[in-house]
Amino acid sequence: MMMMAEESNTKWEGKVMAELPRTDPQLTWEALEDFCNLHKWFPIETCYHVEGVSGQPGLIRYCASTVEEEGVGVDAEKKTTIKWAKEKLLEIDPIQRCLSYEIGENNMGFKSYVATLKVLPINQDGSKIEWGFVCDPVEGWSFQDLKSYFESFVEFMAKKIEVAYNTN
Repeated sequence: MMMMAEESNTKWEGKVMAELPRTDPQLTWEALEDFCNLHKWFPIETCYHVEGVSGQPGLIRYCASTVEEEGVGVDAEKKTTIKWAKEKLLEIDPIQRCLSYEIGENNMGFKSYVATLKVLPINQDGSKIEWGFVCDPVEGWSFQDLKSYFESFVEFMAKKIEVAYNTN
């Protein structure tokens, strides 16, 4: 796994990658291009179509997960909240195997966020997922925390896709 990133005062910009050494790039792309089925590959509970035409720019999906957060203070109890976001497909290119999306309404602290996912070939049979992002700084997070968060997600996705397409 490789990482590259730049930190600036105005925007956070980074890239995380994960390799799928046994999964053909077209199979990896087929998993990721299905914009409203992210929950199959990503550690979230739900993802569904809200509006727009499936597979076309303008499509909006709703993604959510239940999260337990530590309470504050001596008698603090853990509290359960739903973290959610509406995400809009900006571009999709099945020939280049890439898509871009932005986070709109959300309760996760993102004010401005755009990501680009690309599937690239590696070795003879494998592929690589490249996830680039540009966002405003997120309150309560450092750039490194956010990048590590995305890194864990891209690794999770790669493992799930690799297992799904390579069970013989």
